Amino acid sequence: MGHGLLDEIEGVIQGHRDGHGYVARDDGETDIYLPPNEMRAVLHKDRVKARIVRHDRKGRPEGRVVEIIERPPQPIIGRLLHESGVWLVAPEDKRYGQDVLIPKGATGLAKPGQVVVVELTEPPSLYGQPVGRVKEVLGEIDDAGMEIEIAVRKYGVPHEFSDACIGLARALPDKVRPQDKKHRVDLTDVPLVTIDGEDARDFDDAVYCEPAKVGRGKGWRLLVAIADVSQYVETGSAIDVDAYDRATSVYFPRRVIPMLPEKLSNGLCSLNPEVERLCMVADMLITATGEIQAYQFYPAVMFSHARFTYTEVAAILANTRGPEAARRKDRVTDLINLHDVYRALLKARNARGAVDFETTETQIICDENGRIERIVPRVRNDAHRLIEEAMLAANVCSADFIQQSKHPGLFRVHEGPTPEKKDLLRNYLKALGVGLSISEDPLPAEFQRIAEATRDRPDAQQISTMLLRSMSQAIYTPINSGHFGLAYDAYTHFTSPIRRYPDLLVHRVIKAILAGGKYELPVLPTPGEAHEKLARRLAARVKAPGNRLKKPAPPPTREVQAWEAAGLHCSANERRADEASRDVEAWLKCKYMREHLGEEYSGIVTAATSFGIFVTLDQMYVEGLVHITELGGEYFKFDEARQELRGERTGIRYAIGTRVRVQVSRVDLDGRKIDFRLVRDDEEVLARAMKEKGVAPARGDDAPKSAKRGRKAAGPKPAVGAQKAAKKPATKSKSRRPRR
Repeated sequence: MGHGLLDEIEGVIQGHRDGHGYVARDDGETDIYLPPNEMRAVLHKDRVKARIVRHDRKGRPEGRVVEIIERPPQPIIGRLLHESGVWLVAPEDKRYGQDVLIPKGATGLAKPGQVVVVELTEPPSLYGQPVGRVKEVLGEIDDAGMEIEIAVRKYGVPHEFSDACIGLARALPDKVRPQDKKHRVDLTDVPLVTIDGEDARDFDDAVYCEPAKVGRGKGWRLLVAIADVSQYVETGSAIDVDAYDRATSVYFPRRVIPMLPEKLSNGLCSLNPEVERLCMVADMLITATGEIQAYQFYPAVMFSHARFTYTEVAAILANTRGPEAARRKDRVTDLINLHDVYRALLKARNARGAVDFETTETQIICDENGRIERIVPRVRNDAHRLIEEAMLAANVCSADFIQQSKHPGLFRVHEGPTPEKKDLLRNYLKALGVGLSISEDPLPAEFQRIAEATRDRPDAQQISTMLLRSMSQAIYTPINSGHFGLAYDAYTHFTSPIRRYPDLLVHRVIKAILAGGKYELPVLPTPGEAHEKLARRLAARVKAPGNRLKKPAPPPTREVQAWEAAGLHCSANERRADEASRDVEAWLKCKYMREHLGEEYSGIVTAATSFGIFVTLDQMYVEGLVHITELGGEYFKFDEARQELRGERTGIRYAIGTRVRVQVSRVDLDGRKIDFRLVRDDEEVLARAMKEKGVAPARGDDAPKSAKRGRKAAGPKPAVGAQKAAKKPATKSKSRRPRR
């Protein structure tokens, strides 16, 4: 899909911290590079028409901006500076490239050095800086929680409920009333319990399991009760509009921006212990082999008999005669039943060949002032897995119920790898001599088989990371094409309506089907730029197909289009929440690592690129970049097939999984980047590399170690592209259950 030099190409400006930028093209073709002089009259995120004017030596297109089509109204956050009598705001996001001039009377109550939100009054031009006025004062840069205040505005996360929403929430009852229980199954005597993390405040789900005869054999009856948010949040109401706008709760260390007002999220809807609550129940019969033989949905009223933590349940299951079990003796049998059904569901998962790679999740522990005290691995035990399998079962039944009824709704779709990712993975596995590969139309079981076959190899972590990276991102869409990673033909999200809008829509659809009616999507605010951006990105994932049908397929109905828009909006806002969370975590980690400048740590390579290697520290779970110029006094070449950097003289390789020792050399708080310097090569790696090359280890100034040390006088190299690292799923940092 080539373009001539005179063609005008539409796209979105992506600024760069070094002053240049590029146009991310709508058609998904190669980005167009923009030199600094072309960036002076445009802003990061502007929608433009551009023209390619030349190609550089590598054949990359360089362009100029012909027209600005749209400038989205976006606040700029930065620090107010007073220099030589002139007021300026230096944007916190360096991709904006230039400071904003603030006229004397437009600073409001802000003082020099404070963090402010600026509204542009004059756009930038080739010969003039942008001009703006201070719209909001956030406070001092060192104020506790400032990084969150910045992130919610930077990513446009709605963080204040409308007056109408707050008013409507206040008018809701404080507890379940007698009239609310009408036409509901009374489950108050069934010992449903919640199992969550120690710090959980909103309880979406409760579970109960008992042995049951299923067909002719033994099995279980599993009840998954989910908070009935749809009872209180009416379609199109003020609470609904705000919830749709947010689309998800956003989780930061020490703070949550909830999708629903606290009265609902922590009160009326939350399945708190020993109070009556309204719920929607997925009631399932499961065989000894973990197959769901039958299910039904119904609205009910429940009473949570206990609030368990994962740690407590794991301790009880590990020792049913221990002190934890003694304290909860009435519930021990129920927990054993839950564990039994979990093991059966696990058998079914393995039989399906669902992907289940072990990854390290981390948790940031903060002090009273919001500063990181330590970063610890989050250990997943049987209690976590037990709840996850129960939720997966309820989600599968929800998707099946909607599909069987032919009612439109949102599915959670996870497609297999793209042709490009398949090729990259095949070449990689071949280069490493794995001996297994993936077929043209791969099944998830093929990925799982490779992970299991390579589990004992020294580069097992490296192979798992590449398998994960070859996967697509899951999205919400009314067009079901299954969930590749979980190996389900149909899957949706039903189990978290307090914190995810798609789950609330799924509840409404299920209720409509049960009542023999149809759920109509409300007329909600149209998705904004995030929706547009995601729509274009999804459209650009694959080239337009060339084969023609004899008869053109009918265009999607208005109803399907409305569901598509809702799915795009929810998917885009899920990404937005993840980006904002990652931004805050990166800022906190940078702040944390500033206190450790010059210190040495051992770590593992988590990515290799043409410009260097990303290393994650063993004890601190913090990632940084070792720039290619810090790897020693020789030329390093990036091998894309092996995803590694290799030294031409010594043959030393840096690939995912390579162990290294580094020194913290530079921290860029604004850029959210940490730079490391290699201190000492792993002798074993170097010795093996030299042996392969048939070269004796180098001495003196030629030795990589001395070359590295000799570079110190020149100062550390600038950090490059830490955002690349953020895309890697190998190390997650979530305080919730993983999104599937």
